[in-house]
Amino acid sequence: MRYFRLFLIIASALVLSAPARADSEADRLRDALRSTTGQLRTLEDQRAALQARATTAEQERDRLRKQTEVLRAQVKEAEQAYRQAVKDFNDRLAERDEALEKWKSAYTEAATVARAKDAERSKFEGEAAAFKTSNKACEAKNAQLVKVGNDIVKQYEAMDPLEKIVDHDPVLGLKRVEHQNAVQDFRDKILDQKVKP
Repeated sequence: MRYFRLFLIIASALVLSAPARADSEADRLRDALRSTTGQLRTLEDQRAALQARATTAEQERDRLRKQTEVLRAQVKEAEQAYRQAVKDFNDRLAERDEALEKWKSAYTEAATVARAKDAERSKFEGEAAAFKTSNKACEAKNAQLVKVGNDIVKQYEAMDPLEKIVDHDPVLGLKRVEHQNAVQDFRDKILDQKVKP
């Protein structure tokens, strides 16, 4: 619109300054004015169309800016959520590693205790077997001692009082050697049954 006014002012100045010119020049100027007016209208239409496009572009730019701000906020939230997720994952991983180390040390300790207990069990089983064998040998020797003791008692009971006096008489001592040999045999039998550790 502004261009149109400016153009009219210039055209009017030209027309008023040259009243003396010929009609042909006036016709030519009128044609030029019509042509310029047509061009001016065309330019005004183009300017209006460009201004409408510019307004649309500005509106689109504003809409895109708002959308960009929303997307940036979403990206920022997503980054924070990602960082938090990574931190949580690393924390859980560290906790799992600590728990795994505790389990490993507990397992190692339990395995050590189990090996020690197994060694003790084997040792005690060996000792128990040795004690059983020794106990059986002691029981057998004890039975033999009881038998020897019973033999001594039977032989002593079988002696009559007169034999006892004759055996112990220091002057006669007829059966003394026999009696000492029997005592020595019984002593040998008892010593044979002595348990040796």
